[in-house]
Amino acid sequence: MSKDLPIGDIALGKRPALIVVDMSEGFARAQSPLGGDFTNVIAANKTLVNVFRQKQLPIFFTSVVYHEAKQASVFRQRLPDLNILQAGSKWVEIAHELGRKSNEPIIEKLGPSGFFETSLANGLRQANADSLVVTGLTTSGCVRATVVDGLQHNYPVFVPIEACGDRNLAAQQANFHDMNAKYAQVLKLETLLALLA
Repeated sequence: MSKDLPIGDIALGKRPALIVVDMSEGFARAQSPLGGDFTNVIAANKTLVNVFRQKQLPIFFTSVVYHEAKQASVFRQRLPDLNILQAGSKWVEIAHELGRKSNEPIIEKLGPSGFFETSLANGLRQANADSLVVTGLTTSGCVRATVVDGLQHNYPVFVPIEACGDRNLAAQQANFHDMNAKYAQVLKLETLLALLA
């Protein structure tokens, strides 16, 4: 019989960084084989991005981008639809509704985690981030992988429910539960906005 373990509280720091995971055209649009109708998720991320801009807090976007065939070849063999995410294609561009600014880096990645073999960890250090807010697509894949690696970089991690999306809602709920039990604080967007205020 399983038993729930006690969960300790974590605190949002004074300088949280927002990591918007894979809110690219390839994942955010129903027309893409990787995407879906994430209108509400885009709107929630737009709200968060604007708050972070107003408070002059760091914002990082991630996007899966492939420059050559050998990159992430096993992942792409397992999930061939990833092959649309070619450098220079519209599918790797950040959703236009979020209005990314030139001082908000796009972290190119090859796999699920925003941290794996990227400049994200160094960027967070340079930005003096003391905690993370992780959002985006998809909850059961790249969001979870980035959350786990954020914890492994010893950051308190916060995941606003409405700002994450997944085509598989059962998987999303299971991953929210799992992340909240071990790796992050999963909370409503309005609760997070109150903490930021």
